[in-house]
Amino acid sequence: MSTFIATEFSEPRLHPVLDRPADARGLKEALRSLGGGVSVVTAGEGDLRSGATVTSATALSVDPPRMLVSLNRSSSTWPVVDRFRHFAVNVVGDDHRDIANRFAGVGGVRGAERYQGAEWTRLASGAPVLETAVAALDCEVEEAIERHSHVIVIGRVLAIRLGRGSSLLYQNGRYHSLT
Repeated sequence: MSTFIATEFSEPRLHPVLDRPADARGLKEALRSLGGGVSVVTAGEGDLRSGATVTSATALSVDPPRMLVSLNRSSSTWPVVDRFRHFAVNVVGDDHRDIANRFAGVGGVRGAERYQGAEWTRLASGAPVLETAVAALDCEVEEAIERHSHVIVIGRVLAIRLGRGSSLLYQNGRYHSLT
C-alpha cells in the first residue's frame, strides 16, 4: 500500500475533504459526483410494459456487441425483463427530460403508463424503443447475475437505431446538457 506524502510542491486544498463511512449512504453521496449518461431501459408488451431511467447502461463489449445494465431487484422493471427476456437501452437527450423523469418514477406513474406522451416502436427483440431516442440498443437477455439489491443484466445487441442530438447527462441530482 502506498501513502501520499505532501511536499512543498503540493497545491493547497481549495475545498475541504469530507470523509464518509463506507456504507450505502456514503456510496450514494460519492456516486452523485460521477456524471453519467441517461438512458431509459424498457421491456415488455402492452399492459405488461415497464421501464426505468438509469445511468448504469454501458457497453460490456463491442465485439461481440453486448450491453450491461444494472437493475434494482425490487423495481417493477426487473420482473418484466426477466419474463420477456428482452430490453432496450434508449439513450435520451435534452428534449427527453420529461420522459426520463416519468421513467424515474417522478409523479408516481408506473408500468405501461410511463409510455404515454411519446412515440414507441419495436425492433428485433420486441422491446419498446423510443422513436426519438438519440440512440437505441435493442437486446435479448444473455445472462442475469443477481447480486445483493441488484441484477446485472447482460444483453446481446440485436439491433441498433441512431437518432439525432446529444445525450442527456445526470450529476449531483440534476440533468445536464452539452448543447
